[in-house]
Amino acid sequence: MKINKIREMSSPDLEKELGELKNELFKLRFSLATNGVDNPMRIREVKKDIAKINTVLTERKLAETK
Repeated sequence: MKINKIREMSSPDLEKELGELKNELFKLRFSLATNGVDNPMRIREVKKDIAKINTVLTERKLAETK
């Protein structure tokens, strides 16, 4: 997911997307431990997307406090 697309989303949408990505990461890790994953690079992509969303949410939170 591109950072520009993330910045255009509203905060409630980002919270929802964050929850979905965390759930997907859990499922990917679980399947990796049990039987293997088709695309192990997807785990890295999901983790990076989670970090990007957390960064944007933190930026917005800090902007509100100033």
